[in-house]
Parts: sequence; C-alpha cells; structure tokens
Amino acid sequence: MSDEVYQIIMKRRTIRKFKQEKISHDLLKKFVNAGRVAPSAANLQPLRYIITNKEELLPKLFSLIKFAGYIDWNPSREEMPRAYIVIISEGEDENTRYDVGLAAENIILTALEEGVGSCCIRAFEEDKVRKLLNIPHNYTVQMIIAMGYPAEDPVYEELKDKNDSIKYWKDSNGVLHVPKRQLEDIIYKDKYK
Repeated sequence: MSDEVYQIIMKRRTIRKFKQEKISHDLLKKFVNAGRVAPSAANLQPLRYIITNKEELLPKLFSLIKFAGYIDWNPSREEMPRAYIVIISEGEDENTRYDVGLAAENIILTALEEGVGSCCIRAFEEDKVRKLLNIPHNYTVQMIIAMGYPAEDPVYEELKDKNDSIKYWKDSNGVLHVPKRQLEDIIYKDKYK
C-alpha cells in the first residue's frame, strides 16, 4: 500500500513568496475541479470559484491582501502570487465554512502535486475584492487562495512544550518557521484524558 497522499500532506507548507512564472488556466481549472468534488454538507454545493492569472489583475488583487499577520509581512511585488482562486458562496449557512475548508484542502493538495505552492487567505479587503472581481452582493467572499511556484521553503518545527507559542517566525536567513503541536499533545485514546 502506498502512502503518497500522506507524504504530500506532510510536505505541504504555506507559501508566501513565489517565482514569477505563469500558471496555466488549465492547471487552475484542474485545481478547482478537485475542490468541486470535495464533500459538501447535504450535497448543497454552495461554492463558486473565480480563477485568475490575468497580468493586470494580479497586482490589484495582491494589494488587497494581508499575507502573514503574526509577523506583519507581505511578499514584495517581485514575489507576488501568479494566480488566485477566490472561493465565494451564494448566501451562507453554518455548514458553508466546512465546505470551504474541504474544497480548499483538495485544491492546495492537487496544486502541490503539480509543484504549485499556495497560501489560503482570509485577511483581505472584501468590499474592494468584490468590486474588483465584479462579485454580486448576494455572494460572500469566503477565501482567497494565492498560488505560484514556490520561491521559499518554509519548515515546520515540533513544539518542544505544549505551552510554547504557535506563532510562526522568520530566522536571520529569512526562512519561515511554523511551530506545530506534537501528535502526543493532541491525540487521546478512547476518551479525552
């Protein structure tokens, strides 16, 4: 039995610095297709996707996004994403956010398999994004997935103590470090404690 999916999941890191190499429209459609078949509560399928790799839109959308809140940092324009997938929904109920998460994970794992990095973003100027992309007011902008070929190689660190900070940070070489809780600190057998 192969553990290819597990290895892809373990390899996945959020990418915030991108090579300035175009991502094809066909690849973006493939990523959305993977999101489209994700589980959906009651199979309602409320999500819609706007994909763009259009040169004149990329810097405009880039300027409306906040990339790394813990370290108050954004990539430079020379490192900006080369495409975006914007997930929207008509209306919103309590299950929509789960659908968004499931679809987004399918999208980012399919992208990673193609060598494309991604950053799931919830910090953006929604009204301006809505206007820029001509999104009707009866739709909610749920998430923006920034995409591109990685120009960085973030690492994850096992927290040494379960009370240590989970905030990511950059070292003196500019490498992003992302603390992760240890498996033993988050898993229980048969019952909680």
